[in-house]
Order: sequence, then C-alpha cells, then structure tokens
Amino acid sequence: MLHRAGRAFCAGGDLGAIGKGRERGDSAELGPILRSGMQAVLNIRTMPQPVIAAVNGPAAGAGMNLALACDIRLAVDAPFFGQNFAKVGLFPDYGGTYFLPQLVRPIRRSRNVLLGEMIDAQSAHRLGIINHLFQRTNSKPPSPLSPKNRRRPAACHSRCETIHLRTRKDVLMEALEREVEAQLKCFHSHDCLEGIRAFMEKRQPKFQGS
Repeated sequence: MLHRAGRAFCAGGDLGAIGKGRERGDSAELGPILRSGMQAVLNIRTMPQPVIAAVNGPAAGAGMNLALACDIRLAVDAPFFGQNFAKVGLFPDYGGTYFLPQLVRPIRRSRNVLLGEMIDAQSAHRLGIINHLFQRTNSKPPSPLSPKNRRRPAACHSRCETIHLRTRKDVLMEALEREVEAQLKCFHSHDCLEGIRAFMEKRQPKFQGS
C-alpha cells in the first residue's frame, strides 16, 4: 500500500537539491536517485501482492509515476496529478513513459507530458489514471482503504493485468533505462538550469531549446 504521510501523496523530486547539483554541473547524486526509482518501480510491479496507491493529496512528477506503477489507484476528489517535468526542463522518469501510454489516449497524454499540465482527480478518473474516485463528505475525506471500499473484482482484474505485465519485464526495464539516459542528458541542458531557477524564483522560464 502506498499512501501519503503529509499534505501531498508525493510531489516528486527535490528541485532545490537537483538545482544545486545542476548549478555545479554535477549529476553524481541524481544518477543513484534515478536508479533507486527504477528499482522501486520494478519492486512494485513484480511483488506477488497487489499494490494499492491511496492518493489523498497531489501526485506530481515521479510521485504520479509511482502511483501509475501500482496495481490499483484510489483517490478522493481533491488531488491533482501532473507530469510537470517539462516545466523545469527535465524528462519523465520512474516509469512514466511506460505506464502513461497504457492508460491515456495519445492526444491527452501528449498534452499532459509535453505541456506539464496538472489535471484534477475527476479528469484523472475519466482518463483511466485512477481506478476509483471517492467523494469528500462534510469536509472529511473517506478512507479509500476501509473494508466497504475494497473492490475484489477490480483487484482480481488488476492483478491479472500485472501478471501479464511481468511477462514484459524486459520491456519495462528497457523503458526505465531510456528514461535515466534521457533525464541525465536533460539535466545538463541550459533549459533545465533555467527551468529550475524559474521554479524557485516563482517566474516563467525562458527556455532556449538547448
């Protein structure tokens, strides 16, 4: 089970730390983080038990992709989801380029990835990113993991999909490797440096395409 421990499910990478590394031109810390993310995704996809993401807060960047790696994604109606890599000159990682195409049709997927759009929980549910959406009542969110909210048929169906995916583990590993290579290249670009600076300074970035 993956669930939030604070206000967000997972906001993705620490852009402050990544930005400091980019200022130095040093990717020594980023590489191991990406490799660790690869292993986390592989662990989620290959463990024998179903893995449920209970998304009670924003899931952005690598955080969204960790949720995508799970067998079932439950959410209340408050969270936002986003592949916001492009806004800081980075590349989707943690399996985003592998899982998202399996869930979302090409036009909407392109907008979400290329433009870094954030989408609300209702939209994510319509797109198939979320399996089950729960409504808040009296300003108090329901527990997606309470016994009455457990859907056994959906869990069985999702588990069958996971077993099928295990037969394509090599394809997933290849996609994860490509993501790491692309992410490290983007990390050394001018646009990454400018994107992170703009994010920290709360302004619009001025990308140069390099």
